[in-house]
Amino acid sequence: MEVNTFLFTDGADPKMLEAYKKAQETFKYFWREQYWENLRIVPALNLSCVKVAFSEKDPETGKNIVEHMWINEIDFDGDYVKGYLINEPNNLTTIKAGDYFEIPLNEISDWLFAITPSVKKKGLAKLFSSSKDPIPKAYGGFTIQKMRADMSETERKEHDGFWDLDFGDYNDIEVVHEQKEKPENLIEHPMSKNMKDKLVEFLHDYPDELTNLDENGLSLIHRETIAGNLSSVEIILNSGGDKNLKTSKGKTALDFAKQLNWEHLIPILEN
Repeated sequence: MEVNTFLFTDGADPKMLEAYKKAQETFKYFWREQYWENLRIVPALNLSCVKVAFSEKDPETGKNIVEHMWINEIDFDGDYVKGYLINEPNNLTTIKAGDYFEIPLNEISDWLFAITPSVKKKGLAKLFSSSKDPIPKAYGGFTIQKMRADMSETERKEHDGFWDLDFGDYNDIEVVHEQKEKPENLIEHPMSKNMKDKLVEFLHDYPDELTNLDENGLSLIHRETIAGNLSSVEIILNSGGDKNLKTSKGKTALDFAKQLNWEHLIPILEN
């Protein structure tokens, strides 16, 4: 994505407002993917960013000037989405690309990540295939898909070519990787399951990590709950973790599970 790629949206459009709502409700899946990306040795995401509405008053007219622009290098503490502005504003004068922002979750307008699909080739095909690498598949992008729905087929092709992403069907927006092939991924990220043994070993060697708070005032059980990691939360509890442990702002893991509607975590944190 080029630095000056931004999208204007009409807040009075009911379908666009619905896109904002869906982006906010499903942001937890974006963060879950970004959480595991931060732990990977080899990156998997081609793109990862969040769209936010920035505004300021026109000094001459007194009217609000609004631009929806993207931030990246995302962090999330369960309440605030944090990152750096990618775009140079078109009309806004008080902010610039590279500025850091902390945005309440209920004020984001979209999110997007992209992953290149894996293509398994057999035998000599591995050596002699002349096909190009597959185009990265986009997940989320609710406002983008709303605008793609309003485009002609030719406009959509040009739009998608500019992004160099596979946005798929604007009527069928996916929020997790391999959602159709592995619908269980909607419940839990596969890495949460695959890393169980390593987490058990880690907590055996470093038991203090059960209570230590990070720079966001979160402990391990809070971070894993925010990311929706059932297997990790179960291991923490089985290792002596306290489900009632509070963040520096007084929240428990259950508070985050309910706040983000991680339905598979609420029962084990309530009992």
